[in-house]
Amino acid sequence: MATQTSIPAVSRLRSFAESAAMFQNPLTILGKYNAEFGDTFRFYLGGLKEAIVTIDPAVIQHVLKTNHENYHKSDIQVKRMGHFLGKGLLTTEGEAWKTQRRLIQKGFSPKQLDALSAIMQDSLADSLRRFDSEIAKGSVDIYPHMMEITFSMVARSLFGARLQEQDIALVSDTICTVQEFIVKQTLQPYLNPWFEISGDLRKHDEMRAKADAVLMADIKRRRNEPPADDLLQTLLDARYTDGEGMPDELILSESMQLLVAGHETSSNSLSWLLYLLSSRPDVLQRMREEFDAVLGDRPLGHADVPKLEYSTQVMQESLRLYPPFWMIDREAIADDRVGDTVIPAGSTVIVYVYGAHHAPAHWPNANEFDETRFIKGNDKLRIPFTYFPFGGGPRGCIGLHYAMLQILMILSEVLRRYEFDVQPGQTIEERAMVILRPKNGIRMNFQKAEAPAAVAV
Repeated sequence: MATQTSIPAVSRLRSFAESAAMFQNPLTILGKYNAEFGDTFRFYLGGLKEAIVTIDPAVIQHVLKTNHENYHKSDIQVKRMGHFLGKGLLTTEGEAWKTQRRLIQKGFSPKQLDALSAIMQDSLADSLRRFDSEIAKGSVDIYPHMMEITFSMVARSLFGARLQEQDIALVSDTICTVQEFIVKQTLQPYLNPWFEISGDLRKHDEMRAKADAVLMADIKRRRNEPPADDLLQTLLDARYTDGEGMPDELILSESMQLLVAGHETSSNSLSWLLYLLSSRPDVLQRMREEFDAVLGDRPLGHADVPKLEYSTQVMQESLRLYPPFWMIDREAIADDRVGDTVIPAGSTVIVYVYGAHHAPAHWPNANEFDETRFIKGNDKLRIPFTYFPFGGGPRGCIGLHYAMLQILMILSEVLRRYEFDVQPGQTIEERAMVILRPKNGIRMNFQKAEAPAAVAV
């Protein structure tokens, strides 16, 4: 059995003593441990489960890519998330995962993204009409509004335009509430017996069941309707090598997991990006000019994304500062070694994405917003796995190109339709849930631009 002597450790007692603080703000605690113990260290989740945390790009590349077959998703995802979200792409391993990935990948092909663009634009038009009525009343917390805009867009991309607004709201609220509960279960595992005794687990199960029923009804209805251009059609049409399709229960699990992965990534990224842009009028103006030059008076489509080089740079820097997936967890199947770092079988490895993105060794003035870091060609100078906001290796985010299209589509409208600034007197902080979100929201003021260049919706 390999030993762990090469990895410095946070004691079990200290890990337990700081577990409540870890739940409140793991970024602060893990950052403190990085400063004290180096790029790779051991600690105990909630004082109970041992884990290896790393921001070392060599270790990260080994775990996520080079030797990825030795590293499966840990209980955090397979057990905790699987309990609420079922056995889908996010919560399976091995051949089952490879098969599902191959089938679902078809839904994110360039041809399919072209078809989805019209659905996304219609959804955005409806959402911005509601947004206009809200900003007329005064300042707004941008985070729930971006959540509503992106969730509605993903839900319609999946289920088409017929999914009712009240159903979208029910599923969205369920996902947010359940995710917070999963984080509690993970970072404070000693409370899990109490969650069962108190009925807290049952309450969240009942919420999930209601959301499942809404989506299952739509899946069954669609079995008897003409084909559509949405992602649900991709799941319904998918066929295994024996010619059989996915059962409804698996389609439900995959749909719920696509909703989870597909909306919070973009909504949080947009919230942080608008916050950053509010203090950089020079960057904001240049993005507006690029949108005007590329789009003219038409809405953004998938084919426009490669042409938006500067806006993509800005988006990439925002994702560096505020990566949606702030950590990635894996479990070692067999003993392994990366240089001097020994990883015994059964070890939970936490790839600390936020820490890697803010490491001074790889990012000068790491906490400052500087979009020039991502000028085309600079990626060839970067050490691999110092920047990976959507994960890396074979299990990188399947919806990466959808997310980029979604973010840029929403920005192309919001930036050209509105002037905006951050309401003063706030403390803006990160809250590391499953996705990195603003802890107390971000209140902003929006006014319609005098001469908007965007397409009227």
